[in-house]
Amino acid sequence: MAVVAQPHVEKTPVKKVRHESAFIRVSRYVLVRLLTLFVTVVIGIYLTIMIANMGGYVDQIMRGEIRERITGSIAGNPAFIKMAPEVRQKLIADRIAAEEERIGLNVPIAIRNFRYLSNALTLRLGRAINMTSDSGSKQVRLILLERLPATLLLMGISQLFLFFSSVFLALNLSRRYGNFWDKLVVALSPTSAVPPWFYGIFLILIFAALLKVLPFGGMVDSPPPSNPIDYSLSLLKHLTLPALSLVLSSFFLSIYNYRTFFLIYSSEDYVEMAKAKGLPARDVEQRYILRPTLPNIITNFALLIITLWTGATITETVFLWPGLGRTLFQAIGLYDIPIIVGSTIIYAYLLAMTVFLLDFIYALVDPRVKVGGR
Repeated sequence: MAVVAQPHVEKTPVKKVRHESAFIRVSRYVLVRLLTLFVTVVIGIYLTIMIANMGGYVDQIMRGEIRERITGSIAGNPAFIKMAPEVRQKLIADRIAAEEERIGLNVPIAIRNFRYLSNALTLRLGRAINMTSDSGSKQVRLILLERLPATLLLMGISQLFLFFSSVFLALNLSRRYGNFWDKLVVALSPTSAVPPWFYGIFLILIFAALLKVLPFGGMVDSPPPSNPIDYSLSLLKHLTLPALSLVLSSFFLSIYNYRTFFLIYSSEDYVEMAKAKGLPARDVEQRYILRPTLPNIITNFALLIITLWTGATITETVFLWPGLGRTLFQAIGLYDIPIIVGSTIIYAYLLAMTVFLLDFIYALVDPRVKVGGR
């Protein structure tokens, strides 16, 4: 009987093939995700520039302000009274043209918008038009960095307290579903429809105007205390009302949201099976209730962290808190487009990076999630 020689076939290890396919899948996903987020950021920033300039209407307002200011300054200057009318008009026109060129109004709006977009995407924030920092600088970067610590202090304390207290109290309420405190939180959750600045006005009326125990606004007393302990106490005193208004505006609704998620997962069949097996209540809660809700909790925490940058625009204005929110409010009133665009581009980058990283964090905390999977 003849024996047929079998050709030698080199087998590729299955593990290596799977590893390469996973690497290709993740790499493809990362590239597509980064490209998608970049396009989204570009579109968002360009729309912000268009809205901030109101399609060219702001240019007309600024031209009118420049003409009125220069005409008034020359007409009220005794050195130009005896000047011939045509010479004075030429001087006014030259100064108006020079001021418009300095601001960039002599460039067509379409070109200027793309120039704003290019500078914003490369974080060249440029110079503000009307606003200045406390040191007198017009650099947008310095203006924003100067206001950042105040916003981080106010938003950090209020939002971090709101997050951790909400999760803790919601978990306790989910264990005692239907009791008095659970019903009270459900009944008070619609109060979160009221914005924080509305609570702030009432807190000012009660604690500052009526009881006179807390200041109306500001960050510290004027003049600021030189002693570090007195300065900290003054800062804490001024921080109380704005932080309290931010917490009150979202407190009950935040507890209600987390409590609802905990209740949904605690009623799953696998939770009942774990209880039937005799697992301790704490183990059931940690493994089968808290772990499935981790993606939602992590998402809320990540979005909370990046909202620290934006500040509370109207609340900071009500309390005269010198943060980024009040700065943005002032920039909108002064049509200071570089400040508006600079604040928006940083938030857009922070949001894009957060969304990108969350996909990988989900894969770490939830084994059902695969990066790049269908």
